[in-house]
Amino acid sequence: MTDADLLARHRAVLPDWLALYYTEPIEIVRAQGRHVTDAQGRTYLDFFAGILTNAIGYDVAEISDAIRAQLDTGVLHTSTLYLIRKQVELAEQIAELSGIADAKVFFTNSGTEANETALMLATQYRRSNQVLALRNSYHGRAFGTVGVTGNRGWSASALSPVKVSYVHGGYRYRGPFAGYSDADYVAACADDLRDVLATTTSGDVAALIAEPIQGVGGFATPPDGLFAAFKEILDEHGILLISDEVQTGWGRTGEHFWGIEAHGVTADVMTFAKGIGNGLAIGGVIARGEIMDCLRANSISTFGGNPVATAGAKATLDYLLDNDLQGNAAKLGEHLLSGLRDIGDAHGVVGDVRGKGLMIGVELVEPGGTTPSPHAATTVLEETKARGLLVGKGGLHNNVIRLAPPMTLTREEADEALGILGAAVAVAEGEHS
Repeated sequence: MTDADLLARHRAVLPDWLALYYTEPIEIVRAQGRHVTDAQGRTYLDFFAGILTNAIGYDVAEISDAIRAQLDTGVLHTSTLYLIRKQVELAEQIAELSGIADAKVFFTNSGTEANETALMLATQYRRSNQVLALRNSYHGRAFGTVGVTGNRGWSASALSPVKVSYVHGGYRYRGPFAGYSDADYVAACADDLRDVLATTTSGDVAALIAEPIQGVGGFATPPDGLFAAFKEILDEHGILLISDEVQTGWGRTGEHFWGIEAHGVTADVMTFAKGIGNGLAIGGVIARGEIMDCLRANSISTFGGNPVATAGAKATLDYLLDNDLQGNAAKLGEHLLSGLRDIGDAHGVVGDVRGKGLMIGVELVEPGGTTPSPHAATTVLEETKARGLLVGKGGLHNNVIRLAPPMTLTREEADEALGILGAAVAVAEGEHS
């Protein structure tokens, strides 16, 4: 069967709103290391890793062996009505790594579900349905998380179980504070937060939910210290800070294990998913014990923290820590950022290069200005694929190339990607000249 045949079947039975990359979408059938192979036998260097999910790469023996060992017991599922040893062990490890005092952990199946749970905990704990979120944010595709998503392209409904007020701070390249110094930007966003609290809320707000680096929003990266300034204001009002670490967690940003740590604060609640499972479906919430325990109704999780997922996640976390992949992300991220900025200096179609560690965004614009160019981003997406590199695409205007390879990336692979990206950007600029 050809990719075209599979695409026709896909379109016949799956939703029209289910996004697919490329003019000719591919089916990935094999993978190893940082490379994937499609159904036609073409191999690619993977620089998007299933949307930051295959954080360690593919076919890692230590992780595969842990999953097989669990499968060999015959126990794929029990539900949280029974004790699950790997769930407890993983929760203990994550709680300690979180830096949150008296931390407790609840496991889910995805980042969306984790953020839904965090919103439920915060609104119940504070007895308020008012929530603050950042403009250009994305927190998932469920009812509550769509309600706190500040990006029109991913907000499917204006209906919401929470009352949301949006503040500035995530997307620095555009907007009324573009061009400000770090200190002035932080001050302006803090003033905006105070103004929003005073004018669009009744004061008793439950929480601010924020991504330390906005993922779907194009890896928009605020200056360090922004959330410290926010936290000072939030604490004055008793408002909780929820850090959405679904994409920034587990050392991907290089300099810190959690993205929020770059701002010198500890969140009251953190959510996680993606990379911890290295491809398995797992997410979760970390919160202070009094917040986690504030629910008074009965609850379970049928699949959250199941034996297979937690066995694989525990092996993933151990591998990440044992091999200092956070350090590798810092080193190779700096190398990639330097190379990409050189590409940007040579090509006017590159408006901004930003990010931390192995979480980098390249914003493409009409040469000579800052007008977003989604067409240039599509060209780069297609040209990199043609040259054997898979990248992501996103941003508020769909004009940002997103780079997030597995954290086991090598220097040679980084250089290969830079060469391909340089050639692809040159083609995109040529089309606009």
